[in-house]
Parts: sequence; C-alpha cells; structure tokens
Amino acid sequence: MLAVLAVTAGVTAAALPPAAGAGASGDSGKKTTAVPHLSLGRTSVFSVRGVAVPGTPSKYDRVMVRRFGSPSAANVLVLVPGTLAGAADFDIVGPYLATHVPNLQVWAEMRREGALEDNTMLLKVLSGKATVQQAFDYYLGWLANPKISPHYQPLAAANYKFVDDWGLATAMGDLHNVVELARDGGHRTVILGGHSLGGMEAAIYPVWDFGGRAGYEDLGGIIGIDGDEPLGTGLLSGNTALATAPQAQAALAKLESGSPWLDLLGFGLPWITGPFAEIGALAASKEPNAPSVAQSFSLLPKALKPPVPSTNLAQLGYSFDASTSPPSLALIHVHSGHLASSGSPRGWVNDGPTPVQDVAFAFSQEPLGPVDWYYPARLTLDTEAAGSLTQTPAAGVLGLRLYHLSQVDIPLYVFQTSLGGTNNAVADAAVAYQRQSKIPSVTIINRASTYGHLDPLLAAPASNAFLQTIVPWIEQLPAYRP
Repeated sequence: MLAVLAVTAGVTAAALPPAAGAGASGDSGKKTTAVPHLSLGRTSVFSVRGVAVPGTPSKYDRVMVRRFGSPSAANVLVLVPGTLAGAADFDIVGPYLATHVPNLQVWAEMRREGALEDNTMLLKVLSGKATVQQAFDYYLGWLANPKISPHYQPLAAANYKFVDDWGLATAMGDLHNVVELARDGGHRTVILGGHSLGGMEAAIYPVWDFGGRAGYEDLGGIIGIDGDEPLGTGLLSGNTALATAPQAQAALAKLESGSPWLDLLGFGLPWITGPFAEIGALAASKEPNAPSVAQSFSLLPKALKPPVPSTNLAQLGYSFDASTSPPSLALIHVHSGHLASSGSPRGWVNDGPTPVQDVAFAFSQEPLGPVDWYYPARLTLDTEAAGSLTQTPAAGVLGLRLYHLSQVDIPLYVFQTSLGGTNNAVADAAVAYQRQSKIPSVTIINRASTYGHLDPLLAAPASNAFLQTIVPWIEQLPAYRP
C-alpha cells in the first residue's frame, strides 16, 4: 500500500474582494461592497426517508438534503455536518465545488433532529415580513423580559425521550438511505465527507455493516474535514473512549436520567445556541452597521461581548474569531479579523482567511440552517464508543456494527485545523486508519497553525486551502466519472 502524505505548509492567499465592514478604507470597518462568492447557486431541497426508530413518531423518520449543482451530474459528494451543526455550514463550499469540479453535485445532509427546530420567525425576517429585533425578542428577549408575547416555546425534554435512541445506529441508517439514493443503483459515484463529528461519521460509515454489505462498497472516497478522528491520539471531546460493556451501560443510564440533548453553554437551554448564532448572523446580514442587537442582552455571555459599543457585524466577528471568542467555543472559531480602531459603534476589519460576511451568510440561512438546536447527546456517546472502529463490547451494548475496518479500500483525504490538530489527532487518525485497513492512499492537509475549526467551510474560496486541495483530489479519484 502506498501512503501519499501530502502535508503542505500553506497556500498563498489571494486578495479578498472588498466586503461589508471589511475596513477597505482606513480602519473604521464601515465600507460596504458586495461579496461575489456568497450565493447558493443552483440548488434544491428534498427529503429522504430515514430508518424507523421504535418509539419515535414516524414524522421524524426522515432527513433533509440540500443539493447544489445539476441533478444529472454523475458524481455526488454527500456532506455531513458536525456537532451542533446543520446543512447550511456547507452553503459556501457546496456551490463552489459543484461549479469547480466537472460533473459533480453536492448533497448537504440535515440530520433528523433538524425537524425539532422552530424557524418560523427566522424565515419571516429573511422574507422581509419581520425585523431582526422582532426575531431577537421572539427567541431570546423573552428570557429576560417575560412580558414579551408571543415568544418561542422550547421543547420539553420529558416529551422527547425517544431522542435518546437517535445515536450512531440511527445516524448511519439515515445516512445509508441518503447514500443509496445518491448512488442511483450504481449509476453514480458517491464520495462521503463531513466536518467535525460529520467527518467522524464519514470515517465510520465505510466500516459499518448494513445487512451484510460493508459501507465502503457504496463509496469512491472519504473526506474528513477536521474530524476523521476516531483512531487518533485522543477524542476531541476530551472524554475517554468507551470500550467495555459496563462503561456503555453506565453512560446509557446517565443519559436516561438527564436531558436527551447536548447543552453546549450549560444554561439548561440546549436550544439556545441556535438562536444566538442565527439571529446574530441575520443582524449582521440585514443591518451590518447598526448597533449590536445582542451586546446589551443580559444573558449573552460576557466573553462574547466586545469591550466597546459595536455593530452587528463586529459583534458576530468578535464572537466567532479565534482571537476573541473563548476557547470553550473552539467549535465555531474562524480567523476573520478584529474590531476597528475607531468608530461609534465600532465596525469590523477583515484580515484573515474568513471574511465575517461569510460567517453571516452561512449562519443566516434557512431552511436547513447552520445550527443543530436539539443535538442528540446519544450521538456523541456512540461516537466515543466507535473510537477504535472495531466491534468492542461497548459497541455491542450500544447497537453499533463496526465489522469491516480491515477491508476498507478507498482513498482518504483529511484536513486538520487548530481544533483537530490538538495532539495531531486528525492526522494521526488518518495514518492509523490506513494501517489497519486497505486504504490505498491518504492525503493530509495540515493547517493547524492558521485555520480555526470553521475556516475550511467559510474561508473565501480563492484562498481557501481546503477548496484548493480537495478539487484536484476528487478529480484524481479512481472512481471519479469525468
């Protein structure tokens, strides 16, 4: 087996187009110009039947997919979002790849829990039927001011305990249905990729047994964007991998006694990450130079508040940029820029690979939005148990089917950022995966020193190291159909 370790040092950054709040004139962050690559292009949305999960209402047994490019293209890249993430995370890379790789269409999956979200007010803002302030009050303002009515009604965890069964077996079953539809009976080549946890799913799928057929037999290649990590030196979650049956049983018991959803901010409001991010992005898109709608909000964490009065665009940049956003939110970090040195309110100056307008564009998309409001905690639990990509006792308890590691024989591409680069986890995982399988080639692009976790998805395409390296990789796949 020939290992092709393409570990590169850097891609020369092309000049970014002037952008709203880019500070192209001085450092006030107020100049406004269009950003040409921010368009969904040719796109459509459709649903795919999911697997039936006992106890789950049948209306939730489906996933949604956004397709970029021509439905007749003979190659399909299926992309899976990460932890707490949604299909819109691919709304910049999807259109780019569909137009820069000949004969390729891109499918961005929204896992089944996307159906639990209430995006009605967000859609009203996007259609001009409601203001940003109205959306803010509807989703968030009522938490500090009980007089606001009507307002968002969060889901009661006790009524959704069936989500405890939305783990890796469910995710793999749903994804298998998407892949089978994309294959069209073998008439199309399918490449499976994902970001963060989605990259782990892309690495797990080839090993999975689907009724006697190995997942890798469905695919022409695997792409892990900062997340092929199961076989790495340590789980990105910081948790010890589950390996024994008692460990798995204890983890299930803990899940059963608590909420079915992951609570990233620890407020007891697991859904709140969705409105925080999406309303912030909507404000930055619709009213970029207006005073921040969220800066004075009492429930916005202090670490996310700029030290001076700032615009909506600057508020978004300050919250996402790796230089100012807290380390605990590394899942959303980009390298974008900094607060302007003058102005009231302060604007934002782009000086990194990801213009803040790109963040605003992707994170303001609905339907099939950028954030998984009700992310199943079971999915993270099962992914930890899949760490060795082999059928351990813990995997058996959790209903996993990891039977085909030694047989996987398709090329692998991984992209490593600062988060996945912790302990060199993503790169080490790729090498370990190849050693234990028949993977013929591995391509590793390491940007751990210059890219945050979301930069590969949101950086301006002309200087995006992921896009500039994945295009030739896809075209050189043995299974690629020109």
